[in-house]
Amino acid sequence: MNDSSAPTLELSGVERTYAAGEPDEVRALRGIDLTIAPGEFVSLEGPSGCGKTTLLNLIGLLDTPSAGTLRWDGRAVGDRTDRERSRLRLEGVGFIFQRFYLLPSLTARENVELPMRALGVSRDERQRRARALLDEVGLAGRERAYPHHLSGGEEQRVAVARALANRPGLLLADEPTGELDRANTEAILALLEQVRRERSATLLLVTHNPAVARHASRHLGLEDGSLVSDRRDA
Repeated sequence: MNDSSAPTLELSGVERTYAAGEPDEVRALRGIDLTIAPGEFVSLEGPSGCGKTTLLNLIGLLDTPSAGTLRWDGRAVGDRTDRERSRLRLEGVGFIFQRFYLLPSLTARENVELPMRALGVSRDERQRRARALLDEVGLAGRERAYPHHLSGGEEQRVAVARALANRPGLLLADEPTGELDRANTEAILALLEQVRRERSATLLLVTHNPAVARHASRHLGLEDGSLVSDRRDA
């Protein structure tokens, strides 16, 4: 299995424009210049519709810039082919979403195995690794449970384990605690911080919740598609 290190992320003049019917267009991102060093814990904050998820999708290679350059460790990656970007995502990026996106027909262990299966990891290794990850996120003994038998906090823990399956150096979390209560929110944030430290991973977390953003050490502010603030904790 891949053991990816965290890349240095560099965005230069990145823009993203969507067609909204002639002659209108939506400028979701406007000339973003940004560098994120390996191992940073960065929050991306701003009101709904300001471009946070769009920026996360570009960094995670789920989308491509309309203009500008995206680099990982000095290599331009934003204009790669779909197949190349898919491979880079599988090997280097772990996504954690607000709504979990677990497949209801699969057990917790089988959901965690999915990214490894896509990389061609053997069945025995997939199962061994999935069990270890579920244990790591506090779900030992729950590997055979289906999503509808899990609480919201447990489902998000499975989603975290799935995001870690291919040992990514970059973790992208899009409102990962938005559907959790306060106790589960704190537990998931503590888990993400522990994972970041132990694996020297970069964590970029999208949120509109100041209490969640306080867990990060660097804070980016986005408004109307533009980066308006970049603050590091003392």
